[in-house]
Amino acid sequence: MEERQKHRGPGPKDGELFAPDCVPILREAVSHLSWLLTRGYPLEAALALVGNRFQLVQRQRIAVRRCACSDQQLALRLERRVPLDAILGKPLWIDGFNLLITLEGALGGAVLLKGRDHCLRDLAELRGSYRLVAETGEAISHLLRILRSNPPSQVRLYLDRPVSNSGRLKTWIQELAVDLPFPMEVRLVKDPDPLLIENPREGAVTATADSMVLDACGPWVDLFDGDQDFPSHWIVDLS
Repeated sequence: MEERQKHRGPGPKDGELFAPDCVPILREAVSHLSWLLTRGYPLEAALALVGNRFQLVQRQRIAVRRCACSDQQLALRLERRVPLDAILGKPLWIDGFNLLITLEGALGGAVLLKGRDHCLRDLAELRGSYRLVAETGEAISHLLRILRSNPPSQVRLYLDRPVSNSGRLKTWIQELAVDLPFPMEVRLVKDPDPLLIENPREGAVTATADSMVLDACGPWVDLFDGDQDFPSHWIVDLS
């Protein structure tokens, strides 16, 4: 499939907003927001309070929001996290857009964030619209390399059907996954989240960095954990 020429790279001001001298401020903001969430403060109100306290612009507030979580959320996520080699011989359900967009950003030089739960997250916002970019093919290939190195018994990769170009992305993944040593199915569904959350019913492990899914699913894995060839050179650690 022909690749597009646009890139999922950094925002025009990211070099300034996530410069080394900004990182300690952002880390403190994550700490403050997590403290408030632990004590039951509503997310939006707490984020507004912290954002105003540290004079953060909107993109920095998005970063802080994605990296923070309450102590209770952190404990539950870590309790159910499994290492990468735990997927060997087990069913694996993948949050397709969530992971592929992160890989596209890594390959395109975008800033990636390491959250309090040590998951890597991007700053892209998928709001019903997705465009194939120059890094899409390489992102798919990289994901498949990880799976070949840690082969599950089967893979089910979910894509949001209502999102634009999800059908084209499904076709591209299927074209590149023809020689896998395990069965892999790409499913277009209305909403992957409930299916990813119900993974224990089928003995599967979930691969995602989506906070809402991580708070409710069974065993989950960070597919980028321990990946020595992870392509990003710009990871901002706010953990």
